[in-house]
Parts: sequence; C-alpha cells; structure tokens
Amino acid sequence: MKRRRDERGSAAVEVALLAPVLGLMVLAVIFAGRVAVARQAVQSATTDAVRAASLARTADDAKRSANRVADAALVNQDVECATTTLEVDTSGFRRPPGTAATVTVTLTCEVATADLSLPVPGTIRIEHSMSSPLDVYRGRR
Repeated sequence: MKRRRDERGSAAVEVALLAPVLGLMVLAVIFAGRVAVARQAVQSATTDAVRAASLARTADDAKRSANRVADAALVNQDVECATTTLEVDTSGFRRPPGTAATVTVTLTCEVATADLSLPVPGTIRIEHSMSSPLDVYRGRR
C-alpha cells in the first residue's frame, strides 16, 4: 500500500511566493492609472490654454491667458506637476488681418512618481502641443 505525501502547508508557501508578485501588479496598475490621468489632464489643459490664447487680441494677452488657464485647469483636475513649462507661439499675431494664422501652445508637466514605491524614475515627463486658428478677420496687435 502506497502512502500519499503530506501536502499540508503547501498553500501557505504558494501564497507567500505569489503575494509580492500580486502586490507589484497592483502598484503597476495604480502607476499606469496615474500616468493616464495625468496625460489626459495635460491634454485638456493644453486644449483650454490654446483656446484662451486664440481668443486674445494681442500676443501678450494670449500668453497671459494661456498661462492662467493652463494653471487653473491642472489645479481643477488635481494634477500636481513637479515642474510645469508652458510655451506659447504667438508669431501668428504678427500676420496681417485677412490672412490665416495660428497660435500654438506646448505644455510640459513633470509628474512625480516616487511616492508609488516602484522602481521607476522620480518623475515622468508628459508633453502635449496643440494649435488653434486665429480669427482671420479680427484685428491683431
């Protein structure tokens, strides 16, 4: 008569081996979610900023409006950037009325990732650029 081996305790060993892997998977999903939310927020803030810039009458007003709106959009969406850079290309304001022109906004946000306890760099750079046409028949200065 053959005896079966005693398998008591094997489930505890399996759980002990799988728990760290499952924990890392959960942290990876949280990390991916944070990056996706930050990417969407940067895109939305860029869209709002370029729209505000395109409605301005002067290049200086366009830059001020874009900065104000981008900052407010990131705050409203609860995205904290370690550093934020906003570049506004207002060269279209120098074109005479009656000609097609655009304003372009590029928003760069460094999102902190160190608080997730994952072996990833301290920040991830998210950048988005968007252009919007200026009204062809509106005066520009």
